[in-house]
Amino acid sequence: MRYRLLGRTGFEVSEIGHGLWGMGGWSGSDDDESSAALDLSVELGCNFFDSAWSYGNGHSDALLGRLIARHPHTRIYAASKIPPKNGKWPASAADSFEDAFPLDHCLLYAELIREALGTEAVDLLQFHVWSDAWAASGAFAEVVNELRSRGLIAAFGLSLNRWEPANGIKAIETGLVDTVQVIYNIFDQSPEDELLPACAELGVGVIARVPFDEGSLTGTLTADTVFPAEDWRSGYFGPENLPPTLDRVAALRDDLPDGASMADIALRFILEEPRIQTSICGMRREHHVRENIAASEKPPLAAEVMTALRSHRWDRRAAEWSD
Repeated sequence: MRYRLLGRTGFEVSEIGHGLWGMGGWSGSDDDESSAALDLSVELGCNFFDSAWSYGNGHSDALLGRLIARHPHTRIYAASKIPPKNGKWPASAADSFEDAFPLDHCLLYAELIREALGTEAVDLLQFHVWSDAWAASGAFAEVVNELRSRGLIAAFGLSLNRWEPANGIKAIETGLVDTVQVIYNIFDQSPEDELLPACAELGVGVIARVPFDEGSLTGTLTADTVFPAEDWRSGYFGPENLPPTLDRVAALRDDLPDGASMADIALRFILEEPRIQTSICGMRREHHVRENIAASEKPPLAAEVMTALRSHRWDRRAAEWSD
């Protein structure tokens, strides 16, 4: 496993991180299986774990807390997120900052998350949604400064709305934000346009999420794929999105190196970007951990492969099914 400095946080984080969304109650999740996968991640060198209170109303935070307790001599960086009080996903500029993240709400969830993790402070606490219309709000600065002054957090970050990577640049320009989490993968390359240059200039860490486009970039989806109704992916891969996604995946498959798996190439594509410090993968099973962490140990992709992969950029706009 290789490690990178996460912006100005001082955290040396594994370039493959472990995301806990699927452990918070997705169909097929099992706590024993999840815990075994988390333990294996630590053993293989992963030290960055990303959770959120909304992943099972604190369930994934508790799983992460138990992981930290089981490995007292290993430095594990725990990231989590405060849900918006108004329950709106994604954030909207039509609402005020106080509608989504009032001070009392943020302090309450910071305490709940800290207690679930069993730590003195949350290494990285993030807002789970964001609108840059809020960047100039005095209340925004008050909340972040209060979280810091009370010792509840070591670093503060934002999780940016799907397919809106520039909708966070005003926030990072305030100096209040240490990290941003953004969708970045072979299809979603738009953060390279504005967000990544701004973060590099200002010393803001970047966490890439959704490296496999919610599963399409593993190459395992078919026209017959159906997720249970309670599974978020049942909406994402509905009739509006599944057919065009499968077309794009088929075209991408033609450009993969001989014998390479799509998931491996998807991760190694992200690792080629030096302005991104870690890519968080959902890994509920031990074989996923082994396969994904192995990407960090492999050599860089050939220049001609990267050129071919870049041709599969897909600029998308948020829709009701993508929320």
